[in-house]
Amino acid sequence: MSGIWAKYNALLEAQPLLTKALTSLTGFTIGDILAQKFVNDDGKPYDVMRTIRLGSFGFLVHGTTGHYFYGMLDSKLPGTKPQTVASKVLIDQTLWNPIFGLMFFGYLNVCEGKSFQDYQNKIKADLKTAVMGSWAVWVPAHTINFAFVPPSQRLLYINSIQIGYNVFLSFLGNKEVEGDDEKKEL
Repeated sequence: MSGIWAKYNALLEAQPLLTKALTSLTGFTIGDILAQKFVNDDGKPYDVMRTIRLGSFGFLVHGTTGHYFYGMLDSKLPGTKPQTVASKVLIDQTLWNPIFGLMFFGYLNVCEGKSFQDYQNKIKADLKTAVMGSWAVWVPAHTINFAFVPPSQRLLYINSIQIGYNVFLSFLGNKEVEGDDEKKEL
């Protein structure tokens, strides 16, 4: 196990952006697999393309934007004093969290070939739920993150928790919005 950890840290040092993107790919892929296998009780067969969409979001969006956002946050607010930690959590949850939700739903919308109106409907229906659901998980998680986790390990820590949170996101991101059924019938 220590060999894997050493290899991960070496990759993180040599190629931080790629390593964080791959870490997010893994977290989002596992989260969706768990959601489809153990949470969804809709009777639908396993959807490989759904997992690919979620995993690719982790790789292309979450890992890369997280690398830059948390790097910027740490550079502007260095340290682990309680006031600094509270400020980072506040910024993360009031600014980054809604932006992340918009990116998440937008990415899925584009990948599924849906319209801008579908995206707007999804935002109206589910962004508030996603943001508020995030508070329950990420306020305590980021308090620990910003107080105790070394900056280079932040995305790994986030992705460890994100696996469970991704079950919720996967469910929410793939939930039908009122009006979608009517369009399918036309």
